[in-house]
Amino acid sequence: MRNILLCIVGSFAFQWVNAQTLDLEQVSKLARLPLHCINNEYPNRNGHTIEAASDAMLLPNQLHPSFYGCLDWHSSVHGHWMLVKVLKLYPQISMRDSIIALLNGSFEPSKINAEADYFSKYKTSSSFERTYGWAWLLKLDQELYTWNDPLAKKWHAALQPLTKKVLELWKKYLHKQTYPNRTGVHPNTAFGMVFALEWARTVKDTSFEHALVQRATYFYLSNTATPAYLEPDGSDFLSPSLEIADLMKMVLPKSTFITWLNKFYEPRSLKRIIEMPVVSDRTDMQIVHLDGLALSRAWCMKGIADVLPSSHPWKKLFEQNASIMLKKALPNVTSGNYGGDHWLASFALYALDRYHKPTHE
Repeated sequence: MRNILLCIVGSFAFQWVNAQTLDLEQVSKLARLPLHCINNEYPNRNGHTIEAASDAMLLPNQLHPSFYGCLDWHSSVHGHWMLVKVLKLYPQISMRDSIIALLNGSFEPSKINAEADYFSKYKTSSSFERTYGWAWLLKLDQELYTWNDPLAKKWHAALQPLTKKVLELWKKYLHKQTYPNRTGVHPNTAFGMVFALEWARTVKDTSFEHALVQRATYFYLSNTATPAYLEPDGSDFLSPSLEIADLMKMVLPKSTFITWLNKFYEPRSLKRIIEMPVVSDRTDMQIVHLDGLALSRAWCMKGIADVLPSSHPWKKLFEQNASIMLKKALPNVTSGNYGGDHWLASFALYALDRYHKPTHE
């Protein structure tokens, strides 16, 4: 049976059919956002720690020749993921040649080698973009790895020096990470581990998979009565509690996960996380994060609902509110303000893709 989700986004409608079809005009409007900003060097927030006067003279494209645009490194990386995903799902898109030209430039081997070198070039650069940017890099790698296409194979091969460097750093960090980061922004540990675990299982890196499962269990298995009634903080684009639940459904057997989840949420916390985030000013680059929170909550709640039995009292709660959040958030993706435009399209496409995917086994 065809499952059609209709949502109004700006002046046009999203139509998602069987998790495969999005109208070309609609997806083109989304794709134009990263297509525009990936080579847009300014404004820029590069996160580089200046260790000497000479560092202050480096331009963003000198520090990061592939991922310098879209305001910051991680947004550029997931903008690249989005364009790869668009080409993969919609090869007939009218801007195909422009997207390929851009990606060919970004995946030029000398540029990727320079990106990889950055992580060991400076005293502090080994922790750069840990772990949010690392997670999106692995997601980009996974998208290319699973695409049987000559261009994808070429780009995937070119990306390997950077993928291997990020993987090396993550494996080292995982063993010394004593505490998880429970914020609703970039350093959130559970979000990063979801992407990392998906990547590890896709490429069959069993040692990394086992390390992630062990660490997730250590961090979160004993968690009960999570204080989600305090969510969100004013600049959250992730739900600390839902990200943990999204991870644990991948880590635990289904029956064990349900038992764990029943103890994880109290009524007052459930009530809080299904409230639509209020975005008071979309021109504010921090407040607009809350649009992303609605999207990430939607994909987490839908995924959790999928593993709950029909008799579970939270199944419909999560299903219904996931749909509501997705529907209400999508119109804000193309608001015309760079604070959201440089990243929200990626979250929208990922939410739509995750929303209709079968749950993790």
